[in-house]
Amino acid sequence: QVHLVESGGGLVQAGGSLRLSCASSGIIFSINAMGWYRQAPGKQRELVAVIASGGRTNYADSVKGRFTISRDNAKNTVYLQMNSLKPEDTAVYYCTAAKWDKQVVDYWGQGTQVTVSS
Repeated sequence: QVHLVESGGGLVQAGGSLRLSCASSGIIFSINAMGWYRQAPGKQRELVAVIASGGRTNYADSVKGRFTISRDNAKNTVYLQMNSLKPEDTAVYYCTAAKWDKQVVDYWGQGTQVTVSS
């Protein structure tokens, strides 16, 4: 059974930082592209960042230069370091896994709330 468990969300003031973690089990972590999506109230879910099995990264334009995605294959964990947070970053953040670096997501976590106050 596959589990993606996010942690690290919370309430932070604008300009602050948070680090999200996603611990995985039930998948061969090293062959999966791992990603972070987010969904704000009343908006569609959007890709925030993705890191391929080989380490190549891709970011949404809205977070480039502020967010950093990384992975630790030994710990089966992916991270999202979020700096210079803005109120518009407020959303539920979801961890994802895509086997063999497919663009279609195979698994989703349950989500963690990030709220940025102005």
